[in-house]
Amino acid sequence: MKYKPIIKSLLDTDLYKWNMQQVMLHKHPELCGDYYFKCRNEDVRFTKEMFQEINEQIDHLCTLTLTKEELDYLHTIRFLKRDFVEFLRIWRPLRDYVTTSLDDDGTLNVVVSGPMFMAMHFEIYLLEIINEVYFREAYDYDMLLKSARERLDAKIKDFNEGKYTFIFAEFGCRRRLSGEWLDEAVVKLASSLKNKNMVGTSNVYLAKKYGLKPIGTFAHEYVQLYQGIESIPLAYTNHFALKDWFDEYQGDNGTALTDTLGTDLFLIDFDRSNVNNYTGVRHDSGDPYEWGEKIIRHYEKFGVDPKTKTLLFSDSLDFDRAQHLFDYFKHRIKVSFGIGTFISNDTCVEPLNIVIKLQYVNGRPVAKISDTPGKEMCQDEGYLEYLKEAVNFRIKNANGLMECRSK
Repeated sequence: MKYKPIIKSLLDTDLYKWNMQQVMLHKHPELCGDYYFKCRNEDVRFTKEMFQEINEQIDHLCTLTLTKEELDYLHTIRFLKRDFVEFLRIWRPLRDYVTTSLDDDGTLNVVVSGPMFMAMHFEIYLLEIINEVYFREAYDYDMLLKSARERLDAKIKDFNEGKYTFIFAEFGCRRRLSGEWLDEAVVKLASSLKNKNMVGTSNVYLAKKYGLKPIGTFAHEYVQLYQGIESIPLAYTNHFALKDWFDEYQGDNGTALTDTLGTDLFLIDFDRSNVNNYTGVRHDSGDPYEWGEKIIRHYEKFGVDPKTKTLLFSDSLDFDRAQHLFDYFKHRIKVSFGIGTFISNDTCVEPLNIVIKLQYVNGRPVAKISDTPGKEMCQDEGYLEYLKEAVNFRIKNANGLMECRSK
C-alpha cells in the first residue's frame, strides 16, 4: 500500500450498520444482497494507481477483526443484544464478497455480493477507502487539509459567537476527506463548542475513542431489502420493515426514515401504533419545510403533541440551512440534525458524490424512490417503473378510502 491503512478498526463505520446487521441476523438471515458503486460526479476519473491502492486497502480491511476491547464497547450500547455481539466475535469482512474493475475511461466499478448480514458493512468501509484514495492522489492533500481546518475554525467561531444555536450529530464518515481529518474535526467540535452543540457522532470508532454518543438507526437499504422478500407486496415494505424494527428494539432505537418509497406512502403505514412507538422521523430528500409540515400534521391527526417527537434532518445540510430549519420549526416540534460532508469534507475543492446502493436481494431487483426526483438508483428500469406504479396505486386507493370515510 502506498498509504497507511485507511480502515484501522471495524468500528470505523456508521452505527446504523450494526443496528441493521442485528435485525438481519435475527429476522432475515436467508437474504443475500448485491450492492453497486456509483460516482455521480460527471468529470471524475479514477487512475490505475488509484485502482491499485483501493484494492490493496480493501485487502487490508479484510484482515481485520473486532478486538475484545471493541466487543466490550459494543456490549455497552444498550440495544445491541448479547447474542449479536457474540456473533461479531467471529464476523469479519470477506474479500470474496467484493469485486472491482476499472474501465478504460476511468470509471470505477465496485460490486459487493453476499449474505445481507455479512456483506452490508462493506458500503461505508469502501466509500471511506475510495474517497480518501481519490483525494490523496488527485490533489495536494496538505492544501486540502489546510482549507478544511480553516473552514472548520470559522464554523466553530460562528457557533461560539451565537450565529448558530441548533444541536447536531456528525454524520460524515462515508465521504470524509480522510480518517485523519474526521478524527481531528470531531475532536475540535466536541471540545471547542461552548454550548456543546454537537451531541454525538454516527462513527462508532470515534464515539468509543472520545466518549461520545454513537447516533443512528437505519438507512434506505433496510426498507429496500423487504422488496426482495417474495411474500411481501412491494407497496407494503414500510409496514413490515417498521414492524420488524420495533419487534427487535421495542422502541429503544426509534427514529424512522421516511423516504425510501416516498413519504406519502410511508405515512400510510406510520399509523397510530407506529406514531406512538417511534420517537421521531428522519428527512433525507425533498423539500424539508414541506416535509416537516406534513409530519406535524400527521402527528396532530392522531392527537399526538408534536413537541414530544423529533424531526431529524440529514439531507445535504450546511450550518446555514440547518439554522433556518431550526428557527422555523423549533417552537412546534423537537428538531435535530445529522450533518455529514459539510463537516467531513468541506475544502477548497468540490467533494465527491459517491454512493454504494443495494440493487438486488435474493436475485430480485430493489430500488429507492425518495422524495427528490432523479435520486433513484436501480439497475432494472422496468422494475423501477413497476415499483412506482405499485406505490402510486396504494397511495391513490388509500386516499380514496379516506375520502369515503370522511363523507
